[in-house]
Order: sequence, then structure tokens, then C-alpha cells
Amino acid sequence: MTQQAEPHAIPDEATEDVAPGTARTTARQVAHPDGFGAAFCASMAALCAESVVAATVGVLILLSREHDVLPSGVLLAVAVSLGALLLVVLLSGFVTAAAVMPALTLARRAAERRGRPGGWKWTLGAVPVVAAGAVAVFGGIAALGSLSPAHPLAYLLWWSSLTAVLLPAALVAGAAGSRIRENRPGSVARKVTRNGAIAWLAVGAVGATVYGTGLVNVYEPPRLSGSDLAGTWTDGRGGTVRLETHGALVAKGLDNYVWDGTGKDKPKDCDGSGTWSPLPGKGPVQGVSMRIGSCELARDWSLTGTEKKPRIFHEIGKPGSGKKYVLTKVVKGGHGGKHRHGGKHGDEGKQSVGTVHREENEHRGESEHHGAEDQK
Repeated sequence: MTQQAEPHAIPDEATEDVAPGTARTTARQVAHPDGFGAAFCASMAALCAESVVAATVGVLILLSREHDVLPSGVLLAVAVSLGALLLVVLLSGFVTAAAVMPALTLARRAAERRGRPGGWKWTLGAVPVVAAGAVAVFGGIAALGSLSPAHPLAYLLWWSSLTAVLLPAALVAGAAGSRIRENRPGSVARKVTRNGAIAWLAVGAVGATVYGTGLVNVYEPPRLSGSDLAGTWTDGRGGTVRLETHGALVAKGLDNYVWDGTGKDKPKDCDGSGTWSPLPGKGPVQGVSMRIGSCELARDWSLTGTEKKPRIFHEIGKPGSGKKYVLTKVVKGGHGGKHRHGGKHGDEGKQSVGTVHREENEHRGESEHHGAEDQK
């Protein structure tokens, strides 16, 4: 006696064996009918590729210029790179959710209102609008926080920069979503990641070639001895300090930044004598230590610039703020900031006084000439 199974008793594995390709295709279409996930991943991949390539170009340019922000050790450089990469991934997700996907939604709805199929042209028009809204929101928050709006050109620059950053990501995300909706094979995010890696390797190869062949040299701080530091240093605004060869110093109008307890450093003029010593005590000089008792000034200055034009500086304000107080060594034949400005203004004053006297004499001569003609 043969038993027949009921239709509802057939296991799911049996139905999948009948048409496995059709079942999997249907499940994929149900899970991602609008291609949102594919578009989101493609946008993140594009933003990450843009950031990594741009950061690599920036580091290559920074290597040839004065800098004090790049890590020196290999392990520290690797740790900073991994941390920065993680931050880039998180920021790319935020930007995708806050700007790229809204731009795609705006483009699709605008096309539907006009009764036309959506495409990349609608995305080109929607991205600048979303960028303008983002600049207005975040610019307004920044203006309220600082109680002063930025210059109008600054907002225009932010808008143009944000538009340039969002356009590639939005176009790539739109193409990824269309591919899913049209049931076409392939992953746009995978292609973007591959092409981004190729572009990053190409930029790195070009940079290695430029620096390896000596076309561009990596910046190095000036190699000076303790005796090379002796001389007059100026801030260009009238503040000077003269370092003597025997370790004494004389300051005049030097800015001494003192913490005022409110989160800001306020400068006070420092006049007086003190002592200085090179840092470190042995080997190539990396900075200068200054001590002035009358001003309660005790600062360690870092050395930068070039051998022909050395500079020393120390940070002011909060740590990592990037604000510096810089002194430049006066080269022979140069003048301090106060003397230079005073001479310039003095010459201009003499020139303007002479001009006034000359104009009065010419006017007096013309009046006498007209008076003589009237008497005739």
C-alpha cells in the first residue's frame, strides 16, 4: 500500500530543490526591493575612497613643508592611521545617512512629480540643494555658538566643497540602487572599493617616486648649534628678545601668555633680563628654554624654519589648538618689527607733510597771479 503525502507536508528543502535559482532571486528582490542597502554601501565606499586618497595627497604635500603634526615613530604612525581609518568609516556612514540618501530621495521624488524616470541628471540637481541645506543648518549652529556669523564667501566655499564631495558618492549610490531594482548582477560597492584602492596605490607610487628620486625633499628642522641661536629674535610686532652667547637674555615687549582662568591665554608685555639654554643640552638643537624672573616667564620653545631663517615657537591656548607664538631670528641687515614699522610710518609722515606744504605754496602762487591780473 502506497502512501501519498499531503501538499502542505512537503518540506521547504524540496521546494527549493525544484527551482533553486528562482527562489533565491525572489527572496533577494523581497529583501531589497528599492536597493537602499546597496546604495548606502556604495556611498560609504565612495566617501571612504575619497577621504583616503585626499588624505594621502595631503600627507605627501605636508612632508615637504614645515610640520609638527605627523607622528615620527612607525608604531605610532600605524596606530594613528588605523584610528583615522576607523573614523573615516564612521563619518562616511553619517554623511551618507544625513546627506547622500536624502539627495537620492529628493531626486527620485522630483522625477516622479514631473512624470519622468529618475536618473543621474536628477541627482546632479538634488545634491547642491541638500548641500545648501546642510551648510545653512551647521553654519547657523556655528554662528549661534560663536555669536558671530562667518564671512559670506566662507559659506560659499563650504557649499561648493560639500557639493564636490557629495556628488561622486550620490552618483555611485544612485547607480547601485538602480542595478538592484533592475535585477542586474554585480556589486557597485565592490567596484568602487577596488578602484579606490588602485587610485590610492597610484598616488602612493607617484609620491614615492617623487621623494625617492630627489625631485622633492622631505622637510627637516634646521641643524643648529647652541652658538647659532645667539642673536636677536622678533615676533614682527615690536616684541624682541636678545640671546647672548654666555646664556643671558634681554627681552623687550615680548608677549607672555598667561592663563586667565577662563579658558584663554592673554598676552602681557614682558621686559627684563633672564637666562636661556639650548634644548637638549647635547647634540643637535631642538629648541630653546627661556627663563625671565621679572615676568615669571618660563617657556620651552621648539625650533623650526630653515637654517637661513630659523624660527622658534610655543603653543598658546588649549593643547592641540594649533595656535602658536612665533619668533624669527633677525638676519644681519634686518630690523625689528617696531623699528621697521616706525621708520615706515615716519617716512610716510614726512612725505605727507612735504606734500601739504608744496600744495599750499602752489595755491598761494595761483592766488597772487590772479590778483595781479585783476589789478591790471
